[in-house]
Amino acid sequence: MLPPFQRAVITIGTFDGVHSGHRHILNQLKAEAQRITGETVIITFHPHPRKIVGQSHQVHLLNTIEEKIELLTNEGIDHLVVIPFDEAFAEQSAEAYIKDFLVSRIHPHTIIIGYDHRFGKNRTGNYLMLEHYAPELGFVVKEISKKVLNEVAVSSTRIRKALQEGDIIQANELLGYDYFFEGRVIKGNQLGRTLGYPTANLKIQNEEKLLPANGVYAVQVKAGNSMYKGMMNIGFRPTVGGKRLAIEVNIFDFDQDIYDTTLRVYVKHFLRAEQKFKGLDALKIQLAQDKTAALQKLTR
Repeated sequence: MLPPFQRAVITIGTFDGVHSGHRHILNQLKAEAQRITGETVIITFHPHPRKIVGQSHQVHLLNTIEEKIELLTNEGIDHLVVIPFDEAFAEQSAEAYIKDFLVSRIHPHTIIIGYDHRFGKNRTGNYLMLEHYAPELGFVVKEISKKVLNEVAVSSTRIRKALQEGDIIQANELLGYDYFFEGRVIKGNQLGRTLGYPTANLKIQNEEKLLPANGVYAVQVKAGNSMYKGMMNIGFRPTVGGKRLAIEVNIFDFDQDIYDTTLRVYVKHFLRAEQKFKGLDALKIQLAQDKTAALQKLTR
């Protein structure tokens, strides 16, 4: 059961990334709620609708649902409603979506939506249908401009592309925050320890989370309630004949037992592509150079 909302001003979307483009929509939502002394409500879906109704069931997301909740809460949204998206929900008609879902369950005062928003079975519902039902069902419809929607779409595409190309500077600029992910520390082969650079080997909890391109990065790591500088390698570790993708983080000036704990990694700078060295001595020399480069980037 949902709580009763006070003069709910709602918008609907996936909001993947909660990036700078999305903030224009959030600002419009908050301004309208303030104008009518109402509450902001965002409706989103989990799992991602593309997993249920798309051509491909594999999606790469900028945020897990937990991250999205955290980021939207930080933006000062009053309510986030996460709807379980399944085949039954996808199969309801556009009319049922409006009457049985939006009106009966959310009771919106105002719906702020893009002119190109589609909903209901076979995506037959649109902005004009909402406008048609608005007087009868007692809500107001307001449009998100084409300019803002284009900015959202372009930003999402560019952020994914930038991450996949290792362009962390552009990705973080478009996001408005440092891209991050979380992983559980698992046992590795402890080779880094013998080289003088012990690493935390991370297992990503959510396989849908988009990882940056393979390579070496300067990072900040949150362990417990503390932040540390570090460097990270994403790749197959060709120097030691690695076969599986590994995420290894060397936390600077750190000597704690963190096995089986969760770390949050903030990706700050791309340092270099992954490469194969002639041996462990050459790798050790490179790691020293990587640490120097990472510290230079992180202390600017």
